[in-house]
This record gives sequence, structure tokens and C-alpha cells, in this order.
Amino acid sequence: MKYSVGFQLYQGNEEPFSQIVKTYREHISEVYFAWQDIATGRSPIATRHGYTDWSWQARMEEELRAIKQMGIKLDLLFNGNCYGEYAISEKLANTVVSVIEYLESIDLGVDIITTTSLSIAHTVKKHFPKIEVRASVNMRIGTIKGMEYVSDLFDSFHVQRDYNRNLEHLKTLKSWADEHGKKLVMLANSGCFINCSGQSFHDNLVAHEHEICEVKNMDDFLPYACWRSLKNKENWHMLLENTWVRPEDIHNYEGLFDTVKLATRMHSLPGMVIDAYAREKFFGNVLDLFEPGFSRAISPYIVSNQGFPDDWFTKTSSCDKMCHRCGYCKSVLSQALINTEVK
Repeated sequence: MKYSVGFQLYQGNEEPFSQIVKTYREHISEVYFAWQDIATGRSPIATRHGYTDWSWQARMEEELRAIKQMGIKLDLLFNGNCYGEYAISEKLANTVVSVIEYLESIDLGVDIITTTSLSIAHTVKKHFPKIEVRASVNMRIGTIKGMEYVSDLFDSFHVQRDYNRNLEHLKTLKSWADEHGKKLVMLANSGCFINCSGQSFHDNLVAHEHEICEVKNMDDFLPYACWRSLKNKENWHMLLENTWVRPEDIHNYEGLFDTVKLATRMHSLPGMVIDAYAREKFFGNVLDLFEPGFSRAISPYIVSNQGFPDDWFTKTSSCDKMCHRCGYCKSVLSQALINTEVK
């Protein structure tokens, strides 16, 4: 297995992302990135509150060129959850085509397009049949039926992260994918809550962040289900009941996935995350590896990665996921939770 890592543009004296990729070159097969201010699964890049960083594009092209020259595949994201009134428009199709053509014209031709949009998948298939079209993890495709419905549009699928800890189910999906010439990808370090009831609401917020940032919003409402839940310490065990896979356990997915995605596009320390999964070892607060990480939500407590028992992966990858009637993760949290203010 190799990793697909999320690009971010360095600021000031920070280490260029291309240098991080170079350091871990043998472990990385793909770099995924967003373009300008087109809606994706994260916040806009070049423009905030009307202020545009006009140097952004040139600096990004320079970085991507260095990455491309290493033989790393480029994965362009069109994975916003909503494109509003343009969702099935010629305008959106033309935008997608123009970005891809521009990148090709400057020798930065992309190898993969990851999208949540069936219309964008159709557009890429129509105009760029040699580009791999990949279903975004935000589509929540986790069944054979789900893949069958759109198998004409997608060559590969990010597996719904809620199934990351169900190895038998993943084996079933892998068998179908192999039989039909498809590829599966896993997102290993999402901090998002499993089966989150607020995911669609949150994903739509992100897709429309340009507009949302320009209006007066309620100041007494926290729109994120996860952060709301973690205000209560009694809910902290939920942090362990989610979909992430520790670096020490990632080897268990060999044979199921050729590519494992790491969320590093918005992470404050992407090099640390990549290093941990490349080495399959991490010492510290396990929440620091994830995006979102929730370290601030439980500070001054941490969840020590060294506090997990030897049977952690075996238990969590084979249980029935009926967390409300099981106390295993609560018991592990009691072992791993450390108050850093206690001397």
C-alpha cells in the first residue's frame, strides 16, 4: 500500500509541501489538491472575505510541478457537496474542462479526478476518458449496490469510512471491485464521527462557505454535531468509536487497498501525519493525527497512543458496532486518557 496525501500551500518560512513529499517519496503514490476557489470538501483556498492571494496560483503550480517530476500522480478535487444552481449546468462542465485543459497545457496533466458530482464524473468521462474518475468519500458509498449504480461513471471508489473497521465487509467490497475492474481507496485518519447525523449539513456548509462567510450568522449556535457532543466529558468515549485507523494497525489493510488516503490538506502538521503512517508508529496524542483532531475539545487531556491495549484492533475490527450496549471503548479511554496538567 501507498498513500495519497492532501496538498497544502506553504506559508512564509514553512517547509514546502513538495519537500515533505520528497522525504517520504517511497511511501506516496498520489497527491490530491483543489483548484482556486472552486467548491470542494474544504474551505476556499485563494480568496477569503474578498481578499485574493494573487500569488497563490503561481506558487501552487511550482509546487505541483516539483511533485509531478517525482513520478507522483496528481488527483484534482471537485468534491464539493453542492454546486447550487449550477449542479448540472453547462457552466460547471465548462469550468471543469477548462481547469483540466489548463493544467495539461502547462505539463501538469492530472491522473485522477475525485468528485462527489455525477455530472462532473460524466463530464470527465466524456472529455477525458484516460483520466481515472474516483468517487469521493463524501458520497458515502459503502455497499456493492452503491458502486453498481454508478459503475459507468467511476473507476475507483473511496469506501464509506463508516466501514473502515469492518474487515469482512471490506473483503466483500474488494471481491466485487476486483471482478469489475474497479479500485478501492480508504481514508485512514478522518476524525469525523461515525454515522454522523450532521455530515450532510456540515458538507453543505463547507460547499457554500464563500457565501456563509459574507453574512451575519447566529452567534449562539454551534453547527458541528461532533463539537457539540464533546462539550460533555461523558461523550468523550465517542472519539474512540469512530473510523480512524492507527498507524500501528494500518498493515492489516494490505491486500484490500493499494492506496490509502491521508487527510493532510488542512492539517497543521502534515509531515507529522505522513511520517507516522509511513513508519507505522506514533508516540503522542493520537487525536493529533486526525483531521479534525479534536485535541482542543478535550484539552488539557490527551489520548495517548501508547495507552491502547494489544487487542484494540482485533476487538474494534470485528465487533457489531452496537456501541450503546458495549463498554469496550470506554474502558480503553480510561487507560489512554491523560491529564497533562497533573504533575
